[in-house]
Amino acid sequence: MKDANVQEQKPLPGTEEEALESIRISRVIAPILLGIAAVFYLMWRQFDPAEFAKVSWSGKVIWGVALAALLLAIRHLAYATRLRILSKGDFSWRKCIELIFIWEFSAAVSPTSVGGSAVAFFVLAQEKLPAARTATIVLYTIILDTLFFIVSIPLLLLAFGPHIIRPGLSSFSELDAWGYTFIFAYIFMFFYGFLFFYGLFINPIQIKRLLGRITGIRFLRRFRRRAILLGMEMVLASFDMKRQRWSFHIKAFLATIVAWSGRFLLLAMLIAAFKESWPTDPSWYMGLYARLQAMFVIIAFSPTPGGAGFIEVLFGGFLTDYVANDTNSIIIATIWRLMTYYFYLLAGAIVIPNWIREVLNYRKEAAQKKKDA
Repeated sequence: MKDANVQEQKPLPGTEEEALESIRISRVIAPILLGIAAVFYLMWRQFDPAEFAKVSWSGKVIWGVALAALLLAIRHLAYATRLRILSKGDFSWRKCIELIFIWEFSAAVSPTSVGGSAVAFFVLAQEKLPAARTATIVLYTIILDTLFFIVSIPLLLLAFGPHIIRPGLSSFSELDAWGYTFIFAYIFMFFYGFLFFYGLFINPIQIKRLLGRITGIRFLRRFRRRAILLGMEMVLASFDMKRQRWSFHIKAFLATIVAWSGRFLLLAMLIAAFKESWPTDPSWYMGLYARLQAMFVIIAFSPTPGGAGFIEVLFGGFLTDYVANDTNSIIIATIWRLMTYYFYLLAGAIVIPNWIREVLNYRKEAAQKKKDA
């Protein structure tokens, strides 16, 4: 149901075209090629036929892959649940599941200049939501995701120490380039999240003005249009958020925890499946979970679409104390990426054409009704 006092969302000129361009199906080609190239490179450098022959494709491995697939489904449903909560039930469960497919696809193929959130805003704007609700969903999603990392990373460091950043790292004085990258990424994530939190819950007008001043600088003027739009979105979303009850925030954050935990536990199941015997010590899983979350903090700043190519190369070095050998590392990384990355590329290629057709049909019907009136 629309708010009577809120106008429909109208993206600034060019924004809609950029978003549509970023979710074109043809964009799956580049990340797929990058990922395949990285896998072939790793196989050329690290693949050992003798070790591969030792891999037992037993029931344990199949069971681990099945558990990982279940966690993938749980993760997707958790994101869909969060979207339904943030949309206040305006979206059906089917629509939420469909939109998460599009959201994940856009995150996998969008270049840095557009970004998954920009595409998400465009996609939701086509779903006939009030402008304030659309802004709330996208901006609050950014805050929830960032809050998950800001809160959990210090807790994991307290529990497991700097070892979660890199194998063999016993103190922060031993940090290498990857360790400093992790620290920088976390600090950047903290200030990034604080900026959005301040703008959404405290003073959106001030953030809007700040964005305008910053992008008034000559070399930042090309970002001015997007910054102005972001400021407008924050004002709309802030008005909407200040009316929400605590239960709204708690449910949204719990769904966020389940979604992100499912992402890391999925990979943990695959790694456990390729161990000589299935690990039963809970601390093993917790330590691995902590390492995977730290790894993702670095991956989040990958320069390639969806981290394609970058993740495959980074994977082995971060998990040498959990994965038996380089051959297992390549196999696990390939299965993981097939399930969580290429799966969404394929699903998006199927879902998006139908979604675009629905949007165009709705526009034609609306235009016809307007013409008849």
